[in-house]
Amino acid sequence: MFKNYCTIFFSLKYKVRFVLLVTLQILYCLNSAFAQHAGHGTEVAKALTEDDFYKIINVQAPVGVELEVGGLAKLPDGRLAVCTRLGDIWIIENPGMLNNSKPYFKLFASGLHEPLGLAYKNGALYVAQRAELTKISDTNGDDIADLFETVTTWELSGNYCEYNHGPVVGADGNFYINFNLGDNGMGSSTEPFFGEMGSHALWRGWMVQVTPEGVLTPFASGYRSPAGIGTNSKGELFYTENQGGWVGTGYITQVQKDNFFGHPSGLKSADKPGSTLKTRISDIPTDNPLFHDAVKRIPGMKLPSVRLPHGILGISLSGLVEDHTNGGFGPFAGQYFVGDEGHASIMRVFMEKVNGEYQGAAFPFRQGFMSGILRLEWGNDQSIFVGMSDRGWNSTAAFRHGLQRLVWTGNTPFEIKAIKAKPDGFELEFTSPLNKETALDPASYNISGFDYKYHQTYGSEVFDKKECKILAIKISDDGLTVRLVLSNLREGYIHEVKCAGLRSANQTPLLHDFGYYSLNAIPAGEKLSFQDKDLLKISDPAQENAAKNQLKEDNKTNSIAPNSKEIVNTLPSSWVNGPDLTIIIGTQPGLKFDIDKFSVKPGAKIKLVFNNNDDMQHNFVLVQPSSADEVGKLAMKLGLEGPSMQYVPISKSILQHTKLLQPRTSETIYFTAPLKKGLYPFLCTYPGHYTIMRGEMAVVQ
Repeated sequence: MFKNYCTIFFSLKYKVRFVLLVTLQILYCLNSAFAQHAGHGTEVAKALTEDDFYKIINVQAPVGVELEVGGLAKLPDGRLAVCTRLGDIWIIENPGMLNNSKPYFKLFASGLHEPLGLAYKNGALYVAQRAELTKISDTNGDDIADLFETVTTWELSGNYCEYNHGPVVGADGNFYINFNLGDNGMGSSTEPFFGEMGSHALWRGWMVQVTPEGVLTPFASGYRSPAGIGTNSKGELFYTENQGGWVGTGYITQVQKDNFFGHPSGLKSADKPGSTLKTRISDIPTDNPLFHDAVKRIPGMKLPSVRLPHGILGISLSGLVEDHTNGGFGPFAGQYFVGDEGHASIMRVFMEKVNGEYQGAAFPFRQGFMSGILRLEWGNDQSIFVGMSDRGWNSTAAFRHGLQRLVWTGNTPFEIKAIKAKPDGFELEFTSPLNKETALDPASYNISGFDYKYHQTYGSEVFDKKECKILAIKISDDGLTVRLVLSNLREGYIHEVKCAGLRSANQTPLLHDFGYYSLNAIPAGEKLSFQDKDLLKISDPAQENAAKNQLKEDNKTNSIAPNSKEIVNTLPSSWVNGPDLTIIIGTQPGLKFDIDKFSVKPGAKIKLVFNNNDDMQHNFVLVQPSSADEVGKLAMKLGLEGPSMQYVPISKSILQHTKLLQPRTSETIYFTAPLKKGLYPFLCTYPGHYTIMRGEMAVVQ
């Protein structure tokens, strides 16, 4: 064919051949230009990701250094001090890797006992080891510690979970340390009332204050697993808490003297010398009230400043920092960033004071770190150092430890910058002007309020969830804020604010289109007047129906209907000879099943006993071949409905499952093995567990 075309081409006259070649070249150029333009258009239309705005950069440790970061402290000259869970302290020169140069690590001290915090004060480093606060100094200036001084000591029972988080230096010059509760599932330590965590030594479950002279004073109580501690630019104290017994979901909160935050086990020390806390164990209700009701009933108990819904905004909250860069880290000056050990992610928190107390909203911010996050610290270049370790805890990330930096690219993401409480609703502030058509459309929003139970049970489902109807909308002249007048606002409830329909002025969708506001108190003040000519009053039935239809669609997407897969917990009557095979599967620390593979014959009658020996919740979900990731991701998307659905999504890929089991409980299920031979994965679909906690059932002849 090609030879025939050549014969025809060369039979043409020279001028005709010349014109034909020029025409073909022009067409080729036009086609290339069109392709480039189309490609450019595709690039512009490409969905932006977190990485377009905040880059994660590795700080590479020397070969052989196990950098399981327990604490970070910036030194006055910009160097970074890092303590590890293995007991070392490293000093890193050039931690920001100026001009892509390498950092330099120098071993400053070693032999410490699992330090999980680090503070610098007056030329010395301070570390909370297992049994003491230690001052560590370099007296001759060679960057090697040569003086170790005990500031104070405290009691220990020897329980593995008796971690100490801190210290931090308060505005008063004193040190503050969080004392973790111990594991309550260790034989004689079991305490049915207190749950899976308990206090087995003096002041466990407390924040304590230590003066420079070493005087230890109890400061606040009700703590469970208080992995994060820090101060803001005003010197105010904050801490982060982890979900579990008596803690329906994790939170960040300001701490003041004699606050009580809910876990009763620390109250064993409330009447000891030095304590001025008025709360007692007898004050704790046992009728499973909603959390905000419990706060009203318990003397001295305080609502946390901002609660972060479990499984949606992290599962194991940890280190925290306030953005004091005044725009050097993006448009979130004055807000807080909170790390998460389980999801290896960072959340963003906006706070405001209402009636003299902090409350506010939490948002997703950045995922994708290399390991579970424990500590955050600012660098001189206004990047955040992220210190990580997940040994014994495990995270969704691929590595066991590491040190990374989070750097702003200079590009501003389109985000909900803040949610502020108003007497009649919320005011939403954005980082870029809004498209007014979407902003004035009630179907762009979906808002509801809910709470968690206050009880000994590990975690909590969502309770008393109710929709907040939009009554009116007002957008500011600059397009940066929207005021929503709402019905059904409730004090003490968390309010979910979804804005999936909003677009920026240039039609960009929000990078993260939701946040959760902890409405501890509704502020006083002037409500919007319905006589305001710029106020869009939602009275059009068509608009109301559109909002309701959008809510229905969102509910379908989130699969909020109960899972229809039947669980058989008793021996089927048709199994006259009993099961063909009994399988007993347990759990191991580190998000593991104790059996990662077992074999059955096609159609075999199976009795499966699942023992949750762990100190956290797990389920067992058996799925079709090659569908484990699909099912795990669906479970992650269940949002607020996850707990009530046992984190088992609606999916044809799911063959069998147990309920979501509390720590140290068991369930037996009966089922018939598939007839088709193959490898059938089983996994735990609790948020963040599915990437690690899995195994395989082999159906073989």
